[in-house]
Amino acid sequence: MRVLVFVTAAEAGTQAVADAYHRISRSLAGTAGLLRNELLRSVHDPAGFVVLSEWRDLEAFRAWEEGESHRSTTAPLRPLQDRSRGVPFGVYTVQAAYAEEEKSPV
Repeated sequence: MRVLVFVTAAEAGTQAVADAYHRISRSLAGTAGLLRNELLRSVHDPAGFVVLSEWRDLEAFRAWEEGESHRSTTAPLRPLQDRSRGVPFGVYTVQAAYAEEEKSPV
């Protein structure tokens, strides 16, 4: 399962986004169910970023999201969220996937 958080560097700058991402990522190290996360930058909008996190399953994500540390851990990124879409994040389950190594459905 994947969680995408839409972020903008329009006001604070790209370094503020990178700093917030790294600070949060260090705090999340060892979080149960979190497999990895990435900071992605738009090639079409240099101020547009997405933080993509991959979770073992929806239950692991929800347990973390409903836990005590969620809000304080993610606080550095909250002022940078891109709210132009209405909701600054999306939660998605994987419906299908292909892996380059296998060249077949996963």
